[in-house]
Amino acid sequence: MGMKRSRIGYGKMEMAGDSEAEMESSNSSRNWTPCGVLACMIYLPLLVLLVGAYRKPSFEWLRSVGFTAETGLRSESSSSPVPETVKDKLLGGLLAPGFDESSCLSRYQSVLYRKASPYTPSPYLVDRLRKYEALHKKCGPNTELYNKSIEQLKSGHSTGPSECNYVVWIPYNGFGNRVLTIVSAFLYALLNDKVLLLHVPEDLADLLCEPFPETSWTLPKDFPVEKLESFEVRTPQSYGNMLQSGVIKNDMRFAANLTLPAYVYLHLTHDYSALDKIFFCEDAQQMLRKLPWLLLKSDNYFVPALFLVEEYEEELRRLFPERETVFHHLGRYLLHPTNVVWGYVTRYYQVYLAKAYEMVGIQIRVFQHAPVSFDTMLNQIINCSRKENLLPAVNLEEPGVPAKDAREKAVLVTTLYSGYFDKLRNMYYEHSTATGEVIGVYQPSHEEQQHTDHQNHNIKAWAEINLLSFSDVLVTTACSTFGYVAQGLGGLKPWIIPRPADRNQACRRGTSMEPCFHSPPSYDCKAHKDVDKGAVVRHVRHCEDLDEGLKLFD
Repeated sequence: MGMKRSRIGYGKMEMAGDSEAEMESSNSSRNWTPCGVLACMIYLPLLVLLVGAYRKPSFEWLRSVGFTAETGLRSESSSSPVPETVKDKLLGGLLAPGFDESSCLSRYQSVLYRKASPYTPSPYLVDRLRKYEALHKKCGPNTELYNKSIEQLKSGHSTGPSECNYVVWIPYNGFGNRVLTIVSAFLYALLNDKVLLLHVPEDLADLLCEPFPETSWTLPKDFPVEKLESFEVRTPQSYGNMLQSGVIKNDMRFAANLTLPAYVYLHLTHDYSALDKIFFCEDAQQMLRKLPWLLLKSDNYFVPALFLVEEYEEELRRLFPERETVFHHLGRYLLHPTNVVWGYVTRYYQVYLAKAYEMVGIQIRVFQHAPVSFDTMLNQIINCSRKENLLPAVNLEEPGVPAKDAREKAVLVTTLYSGYFDKLRNMYYEHSTATGEVIGVYQPSHEEQQHTDHQNHNIKAWAEINLLSFSDVLVTTACSTFGYVAQGLGGLKPWIIPRPADRNQACRRGTSMEPCFHSPPSYDCKAHKDVDKGAVVRHVRHCEDLDEGLKLFD
């Protein structure tokens, strides 16, 4: 494994960014392994000579930050600017107490690493989450009611809703998209008193902890509907195709004693049809409530469209008085890295980022369908960072020597490519800063290509998203789901590098931390015509990074 040097040292963690339709993944032929003790003892003196002025992550420094194999947390005696003892590990009531903390360390430790959130979940949301947990425990996999529902599913038909009704999430595209759609599917289940179950393929295994106490959200492997991941827009059981064939009709919502399909497949990916988009109409929602099983596949964060369904309006207002906190609250409630992932996150943070007084995250995504030259993108990043005072200018006239007590600012770069890291690192290594600060630049991975169907890649990507969410300031690339997840978990309003066609300015500040719904419907269900959905209500408007997208604002 090749080592990637930064100003601070030699370690490298191979991870991923986001892909064309999702997030960037890493190369399967490389493994991410911490530097072994023996190797460090052999090569550390040589590295010290080579890197000269670089700060050295020596064993003394590791001890000084209290690094421990068990948790990766600092000791109380550390002089580093480390997080204090947990003040609110339950995140204002979002998280339920009583979990075995050792089984999922990140559940209660994430709060130690991220900036304190100024957003408090509403008491109504907290109450609804506790009620949902009780429902999930009653109806979850392998319970008596679940087994009864499975028998109904096997019968090939249904006659209406059951005591337990389900939304089965089907993964699609890369990890960033998957995370966004898990949150979307959960909110939809919450609004309709349904239980969310995840179809977890091998590439997604051991990434996320179970979020609900004393039960599981993983769909059992003996689920009777097979080949879920092959479902697509032409699948006969899709909502749109069933509407077209007359198998279901939205006016069935008024009828009693119906014979309905055993399940309906909701195809909500970017290529969904006009009939599939009727899903977001109120009469469709009322009809679908009669189905005990809904199978859902999407690569879109479709939450903003739920806020345009009139019957959900009051419930959503009570759940989220601050509209732009949906992903922030539900993401921190649902999405906890497993101990495998969390170990990677905390080890990397401790060794490279812990001593900086401020951390700037820079997430770079170059899309194949919207190419941009390396120099153009690099100039955008540098111009944005300097114009907005995120990073200091350098003194080109004289090298300068930083003071012994100079403050350090850490820059975490996440991208597939090594060139951006190299340029930024060299700029701050070869020149002093105008402010006297010391700038350390770090890049966990530079895979040069992407893959999205390997577990190891997704583990690294999830670790990298969490590291970005620890930033004090975040710069993201327009339309990147990878950046959306990081900003939402961190409660950050990022500086957005625009798409090539929109580059009249270096960057613009996001006014909402919510993700963007890239492929929203434009059909007005009551007016029976296309309308501008970004002008219907004040809190659902067009995205800063995609004119045709929709997102939530306060």
